Amino acid sequence: MSSPKWTIEQQNVIDSRGGNLLVAAAAGSGKTAVLVERIIQMILNEDLKIDIDKLLVVTFTNAAASEMRERIGDAISKKLDENPENEHLQDQLVLLNKASITTIHSFCLEVIKSNFHKINLDPNFRIGDETECSLMKLEAIDETFDMLYEKNDEEFCYLVDCYAEKRGDTN
Repeated sequence: MSSPKWTIEQQNVIDSRGGNLLVAAAAGSGKTAVLVERIIQMILNEDLKIDIDKLLVVTFTNAAASEMRERIGDAISKKLDENPENEHLQDQLVLLNKASITTIHSFCLEVIKSNFHKINLDPNFRIGDETECSLMKLEAIDETFDMLYEKNDEEFCYLVDCYAEKRGDTN
């Protein structure tokens, strides 16, 4: 199996060292493949000896996070097949289970859970599900509209006249 041909920009991401890195590109542009390659090269580098659980890898979807974890595991396993005595590789396979390869939402939630006492937050807080959040948004919109109508806010009324359908500001 031949290795992929990377663009100059992709290769720069793969090779970049010595700091944090943000990779932003269009859907389907190969971000996951590039980040996986970067991570694999970092943890497989005998000189660096970086442990996978010392990296923070954040994506936007659960699918991308799962795919990265799986690809990294496959790459480590493949290298272990070639060199079964390599203790660093053995460690990486074990550490992969506790590695921070996650979505931005999960990472932020973990930071909040770990620091609730520092931000004066009730430790029993929870994240609302999609339905609850939709209802809360609608309630906030209704309250805002009611307040602005009560004030007879001229700019708000103009906005409603311009964008509301003939039936009014509902829907």
